[in-house]
Amino acid sequence: MRPTHIASPSRFRRTLAACVLGGMLALPKLAAAQAPPGVMKQEAATSGKADVASEGFATAVDDKKKDDATEAKIQAGALGSSGNSRSLALTSMGTVRARRGANELSAAAAANYGRSAATPDAPTQTTMENYQGKLRYDRFVSDRLAAFVSLSGRRDRFQGLDLRLNMDPGLAYYFVQDPKHQLWGEAGYDLQFDIRKNSAIQAAIDNGQYLEKTDVRHSARLFAGYKNNLNDNVQFNTGVEYLQGLQDTKYWRFNWDVGLTAAIATRFALASTFSLRYDNSPLPGIKTTDTLTAVNLVYTLL
Repeated sequence: MRPTHIASPSRFRRTLAACVLGGMLALPKLAAAQAPPGVMKQEAATSGKADVASEGFATAVDDKKKDDATEAKIQAGALGSSGNSRSLALTSMGTVRARRGANELSAAAAANYGRSAATPDAPTQTTMENYQGKLRYDRFVSDRLAAFVSLSGRRDRFQGLDLRLNMDPGLAYYFVQDPKHQLWGEAGYDLQFDIRKNSAIQAAIDNGQYLEKTDVRHSARLFAGYKNNLNDNVQFNTGVEYLQGLQDTKYWRFNWDVGLTAAIATRFALASTFSLRYDNSPLPGIKTTDTLTAVNLVYTLL
Protein backbone atom coordinates (compact mmCIF):
# COMPACT_ATOMS: atom_id res chain seq x y z
CA MET A 1 0.00 0.00 0.00
CA ARG A 2 2.71 2.45 -1.06
CA PRO A 3 1.51 5.99 -1.85
CA THR A 4 1.10 6.72 -5.55
CA HIS A 5 3.26 9.55 -6.88
CA ILE A 6 2.56 11.99 -9.69
CA ALA A 7 5.27 14.33 -10.82
CA SER A 8 3.81 16.73 -13.39
CA PRO A 9 1.04 19.34 -12.78
CA SER A 10 -0.76 18.34 -15.99
CA ARG A 11 -0.83 14.71 -14.99
CA PHE A 12 -1.94 15.80 -11.51
CA ARG A 13 -4.93 17.62 -12.99
CA ARG A 14 -5.91 14.60 -15.08
CA THR A 15 -5.65 12.34 -12.00
CA LEU A 16 -7.75 14.72 -9.90
CA ALA A 17 -10.47 14.90 -12.56
CA ALA A 18 -10.53 11.11 -12.88
CA CYS A 19 -10.86 10.69 -9.11
CA VAL A 20 -13.75 13.15 -8.91
CA LEU A 21 -15.57 11.46 -11.83
CA GLY A 22 -15.00 8.00 -10.37
CA GLY A 23 -16.34 9.11 -6.99
CA MET A 24 -19.48 10.56 -8.58
CA LEU A 25 -20.14 7.38 -10.54
CA ALA A 26 -19.59 5.15 -7.49
CA LEU A 27 -21.62 7.21 -5.03
CA PRO A 28 -25.13 5.91 -5.89
CA LYS A 29 -24.06 2.30 -5.30
CA LEU A 30 -22.18 3.14 -2.10
CA ALA A 31 -25.15 5.04 -0.74
CA ALA A 32 -27.12 1.80 -0.61
CA ALA A 33 -24.87 0.62 2.27
CA GLN A 34 -25.63 1.43 5.91
CA ALA A 35 -23.63 3.47 8.47
CA PRO A 36 -24.38 5.29 11.71
CA PRO A 37 -24.64 9.09 11.47
CA GLY A 38 -21.70 10.99 12.91
CA VAL A 39 -19.22 8.14 12.45
CA MET A 40 -17.14 10.22 10.06
CA LYS A 41 -16.76 13.53 11.88
CA GLN A 42 -15.41 16.01 9.34
CA GLU A 43 -12.00 16.74 10.79
CA ALA A 44 -8.38 16.06 10.02
CA ALA A 45 -8.40 13.62 12.84
CA THR A 46 -11.40 11.49 11.93
CA SER A 47 -13.34 10.06 9.02
CA GLY A 48 -11.64 6.72 8.58
CA LYS A 49 -8.76 8.69 7.12
CA ALA A 50 -5.18 7.62 7.56
CA ASP A 51 -4.08 11.27 7.82
CA VAL A 52 -4.64 13.54 10.81
CA ALA A 53 -1.87 16.12 10.68
CA SER A 54 -2.77 19.63 9.53
CA GLU A 55 -4.17 19.15 6.02
CA GLY A 56 -7.75 18.39 5.05
CA PHE A 57 -10.79 17.66 7.20
CA ALA A 58 -9.64 20.28 9.72
CA THR A 59 -13.02 21.57 10.80
CA ALA A 60 -15.11 22.54 13.77
CA VAL A 61 -17.77 20.43 15.47
CA ASP A 62 -20.25 18.76 13.14
CA ASP A 63 -23.34 19.15 15.34
CA LYS A 64 -23.62 22.44 17.22
CA LYS A 65 -26.91 21.41 18.84
CA LYS A 66 -24.91 19.06 21.04
CA ASP A 67 -23.65 21.56 23.62
CA ASP A 68 -22.54 18.78 25.96
CA ALA A 69 -21.09 15.76 24.19
CA THR A 70 -18.16 13.34 24.38
CA GLU A 71 -17.04 11.05 21.56
CA ALA A 72 -14.22 8.52 21.27
CA LYS A 73 -13.43 6.22 18.34
CA ILE A 74 -10.72 3.83 17.30
CA GLN A 75 -10.16 2.35 13.84
CA ALA A 76 -7.75 0.06 12.06
CA GLY A 77 -7.16 -1.52 8.67
CA ALA A 78 -4.73 -4.02 7.15
CA LEU A 79 -3.80 -5.56 3.81
CA GLY A 80 -1.45 -8.52 3.34
CA SER A 81 -0.33 -10.91 0.63
CA SER A 82 2.06 -13.87 0.41
CA GLY A 83 3.48 -16.22 -2.21
CA ASN A 84 4.59 -14.62 -5.46
CA SER A 85 3.68 -11.21 -4.08
CA ARG A 86 4.54 -10.39 -0.47
CA SER A 87 3.31 -7.24 1.22
CA LEU A 88 1.86 -5.98 4.48
CA ALA A 89 0.17 -2.63 5.12
CA LEU A 90 -1.27 -1.42 8.44
CA THR A 91 -3.17 1.71 9.41
CA SER A 92 -4.64 2.73 12.77
CA MET A 93 -6.13 5.82 14.38
CA GLY A 94 -7.81 7.04 17.55
CA THR A 95 -9.93 10.17 18.05
CA VAL A 96 -11.50 11.96 21.03
CA ARG A 97 -13.87 14.96 21.04
CA ALA A 98 -15.42 16.80 24.01
CA ARG A 99 -17.98 19.64 23.72
CA ARG A 100 -19.02 21.74 26.69
CA GLY A 101 -21.24 24.70 25.88
CA ALA A 102 -19.44 26.96 23.39
CA ASN A 103 -16.10 25.18 23.84
CA GLU A 104 -14.82 22.09 22.06
CA LEU A 105 -11.54 20.19 22.32
CA SER A 106 -10.53 17.35 20.00
CA ALA A 107 -7.44 15.17 19.68
CA ALA A 108 -6.27 12.41 17.35
CA ALA A 109 -3.31 10.14 16.64
CA ALA A 110 -2.61 7.94 13.60
CA ALA A 111 0.04 5.59 12.24
CA ASN A 112 0.57 4.08 8.77
CA TYR A 113 3.14 1.40 7.98
CA GLY A 114 3.82 -0.87 5.02
CA ARG A 115 6.40 -3.40 3.77
CA SER A 116 6.70 -5.28 0.49
CA ALA A 117 9.10 -7.36 -1.63
CA ALA A 118 9.80 -6.84 -5.33
CA THR A 119 10.32 -10.58 -6.03
CA PRO A 120 9.37 -13.82 -4.21
CA ASP A 121 12.93 -14.35 -2.96
CA ALA A 122 13.80 -10.75 -2.14
CA PRO A 123 13.69 -9.46 1.46
CA THR A 124 10.81 -7.15 2.33
CA GLN A 125 11.48 -3.43 2.57
CA THR A 126 9.59 -0.62 4.27
CA THR A 127 7.49 1.21 1.70
CA MET A 128 5.36 3.46 3.94
CA GLU A 129 5.96 4.85 7.42
CA ASN A 130 4.43 7.89 9.08
CA TYR A 131 3.13 8.88 12.51
CA GLN A 132 0.79 11.79 13.19
CA GLY A 133 -0.98 13.63 15.97
CA LYS A 134 -3.37 16.59 16.20
CA LEU A 135 -4.92 18.77 18.90
CA ARG A 136 -7.64 21.37 18.18
CA TYR A 137 -9.69 23.86 20.21
CA ASP A 138 -12.87 25.57 18.94
CA ARG A 139 -14.78 28.46 20.48
CA PHE A 140 -18.26 29.08 19.03
CA VAL A 141 -19.15 32.76 19.04
CA SER A 142 -22.50 32.10 17.33
CA ASP A 143 -24.44 29.23 15.75
CA ARG A 144 -22.64 29.76 12.45
CA LEU A 145 -19.26 31.21 13.43
CA ALA A 146 -16.38 29.63 15.35
CA ALA A 147 -12.79 30.63 16.11
CA PHE A 148 -10.26 27.81 16.33
CA VAL A 149 -6.60 26.98 16.76
CA SER A 150 -4.97 23.64 16.01
CA LEU A 151 -1.53 22.11 16.49
CA SER A 152 -0.40 19.04 14.55
CA GLY A 153 2.77 17.01 14.16
CA ARG A 154 3.92 14.51 11.53
CA ARG A 155 6.94 12.24 11.16
CA ASP A 156 7.24 10.82 7.63
CA ARG A 157 10.16 8.73 6.43
CA PHE A 158 9.36 9.03 2.73
CA GLN A 159 8.74 12.77 2.79
CA GLY A 160 12.18 13.27 4.36
CA LEU A 161 10.76 14.60 7.64
CA ASP A 162 11.89 13.85 11.17
CA LEU A 163 9.13 16.21 12.29
CA ARG A 164 6.69 18.66 10.71
CA LEU A 165 4.79 20.94 13.09
CA ASN A 166 1.82 23.02 11.94
CA MET A 167 -0.06 25.65 13.92
CA ASP A 168 -3.33 26.86 12.36
CA PRO A 169 -5.47 29.61 13.90
CA GLY A 170 -8.53 30.76 11.97
CA LEU A 171 -12.30 31.23 11.64
CA ALA A 172 -14.95 28.76 10.47
CA TYR A 173 -18.33 29.82 9.06
CA TYR A 174 -21.26 27.49 8.28
CA PHE A 175 -23.18 28.56 5.16
CA VAL A 176 -25.58 25.60 5.36
CA GLN A 177 -26.41 24.20 8.78
CA ASP A 178 -28.97 21.41 8.41
CA PRO A 179 -29.33 18.09 10.27
CA LYS A 180 -28.93 16.26 6.97
CA HIS A 181 -26.11 18.23 5.39
CA GLN A 182 -23.62 21.00 6.08
CA LEU A 183 -21.51 23.33 3.94
CA TRP A 184 -18.85 25.51 5.53
CA GLY A 185 -15.62 27.37 4.91
CA GLU A 186 -12.53 28.20 6.92
CA ALA A 187 -9.91 30.93 6.56
CA GLY A 188 -6.76 31.42 8.57
CA TYR A 189 -2.99 31.27 8.87
CA ASP A 190 -0.60 28.31 8.77
CA LEU A 191 2.81 28.27 10.47
CA GLN A 192 4.91 25.28 9.41
CA PHE A 193 8.17 24.20 11.06
CA ASP A 194 10.14 21.30 9.53
CA ILE A 195 13.00 19.24 10.91
CA ARG A 196 14.42 17.34 7.96
CA LYS A 197 15.94 13.87 7.96
CA ASN A 198 19.71 13.65 7.49
CA SER A 199 19.14 11.26 4.58
CA ALA A 200 17.06 13.93 2.79
CA ILE A 201 19.80 16.52 3.35
CA GLN A 202 22.43 14.11 1.99
CA ALA A 203 20.26 13.32 -1.04
CA ALA A 204 20.07 17.05 -1.78
CA ILE A 205 23.85 17.40 -1.48
CA ASP A 206 24.30 14.49 -3.91
CA ASN A 207 22.01 16.44 -6.27
CA GLY A 208 24.11 19.57 -5.99
CA GLN A 209 21.68 21.34 -3.63
CA TYR A 210 22.01 22.51 -0.04
CA LEU A 211 19.26 22.13 2.57
CA GLU A 212 19.09 23.52 6.07
CA LYS A 213 18.26 21.07 8.85
CA THR A 214 15.18 23.15 9.74
CA ASP A 215 12.79 25.32 7.74
CA VAL A 216 9.91 27.69 8.57
CA ARG A 217 7.09 28.57 6.16
CA HIS A 218 4.25 31.05 6.55
CA SER A 219 1.06 30.50 4.54
CA ALA A 220 -2.52 31.69 4.19
CA ARG A 221 -5.06 28.84 4.49
CA LEU A 222 -8.48 28.34 2.89
CA PHE A 223 -10.70 25.31 3.41
CA ALA A 224 -14.16 24.27 2.18
CA GLY A 225 -16.03 21.23 3.48
CA TYR A 226 -19.30 19.42 2.84
CA LYS A 227 -21.04 16.66 4.80
CA ASN A 228 -24.23 14.83 3.80
CA ASN A 229 -26.13 12.17 5.72
CA LEU A 230 -27.34 10.28 2.65
CA ASN A 231 -29.76 8.36 4.87
CA ASP A 232 -30.01 7.41 8.54
CA ASN A 233 -27.01 5.10 8.23
CA VAL A 234 -24.73 6.48 5.52
CA GLN A 235 -22.55 9.57 5.66
CA PHE A 236 -20.55 11.23 2.87
CA ASN A 237 -17.75 13.73 3.56
CA THR A 238 -15.45 15.77 1.37
CA GLY A 239 -13.12 18.71 1.86
CA VAL A 240 -10.58 20.75 -0.13
CA GLU A 241 -7.76 22.85 1.30
CA TYR A 242 -5.46 25.42 -0.30
CA LEU A 243 -2.35 26.89 1.31
CA GLN A 244 -0.54 29.83 -0.31
CA GLY A 245 2.96 30.83 0.75
CA LEU A 246 3.21 34.39 2.06
CA GLN A 247 6.97 34.98 1.95
CA ASP A 248 7.61 32.78 -1.07
CA THR A 249 4.52 33.24 -3.25
CA LYS A 250 5.69 30.52 -5.65
CA TYR A 251 5.04 27.97 -2.90
CA TRP A 252 1.54 26.49 -2.58
CA ARG A 253 -0.18 23.25 -1.58
CA PHE A 254 -3.52 21.63 -2.38
CA ASN A 255 -5.22 18.82 -0.44
CA TRP A 256 -8.43 16.90 -1.11
CA ASP A 257 -10.19 14.29 1.02
CA VAL A 258 -13.34 12.29 0.35
CA GLY A 259 -14.92 9.53 2.42
CA LEU A 260 -17.99 7.35 2.87
CA THR A 261 -18.95 5.47 6.04
CA ALA A 262 -21.43 2.60 6.32
CA ALA A 263 -22.68 0.77 9.42
CA ILE A 264 -22.25 -2.97 9.92
CA ALA A 265 -23.37 -3.16 13.58
CA THR A 266 -24.46 -0.94 16.47
CA ARG A 267 -20.95 0.33 17.24
CA PHE A 268 -19.07 -0.87 14.17
CA ALA A 269 -18.79 0.80 10.78
CA LEU A 270 -16.66 0.61 7.64
CA ALA A 271 -15.00 3.82 6.45
CA SER A 272 -13.66 4.10 2.90
CA THR A 273 -11.55 7.19 2.17
CA PHE A 274 -9.32 8.75 -0.46
CA SER A 275 -6.75 11.48 0.21
CA LEU A 276 -4.67 13.53 -2.22
CA ARG A 277 -1.75 15.77 -1.21
CA TYR A 278 -0.07 18.09 -3.73
CA ASP A 279 3.01 20.17 -2.87
CA ASN A 280 4.44 22.20 -5.75
CA SER A 281 7.78 22.63 -3.93
CA PRO A 282 8.73 19.39 -2.14
CA LEU A 283 12.19 18.40 -0.91
CA PRO A 284 14.71 17.35 -3.59
CA GLY A 285 13.98 13.84 -4.85
CA ILE A 286 10.41 13.87 -3.43
CA LYS A 287 7.42 13.69 -5.81
CA THR A 288 4.90 16.50 -5.84
CA THR A 289 1.79 14.35 -5.28
CA ASP A 290 0.85 11.59 -2.86
CA THR A 291 -2.45 9.69 -2.82
CA LEU A 292 -3.73 7.28 -0.20
CA THR A 293 -6.80 5.03 -0.33
CA ALA A 294 -7.88 3.29 2.87
CA VAL A 295 -10.69 1.06 4.16
CA ASN A 296 -10.92 0.91 7.95
CA LEU A 297 -13.08 -0.75 10.56
CA VAL A 298 -14.33 1.94 12.97
CA TYR A 299 -15.43 1.20 16.54
CA THR A 300 -17.26 3.88 18.53
CA LEU A 301 -16.24 3.81 22.22
CA LEU A 302 -18.42 6.72 23.38
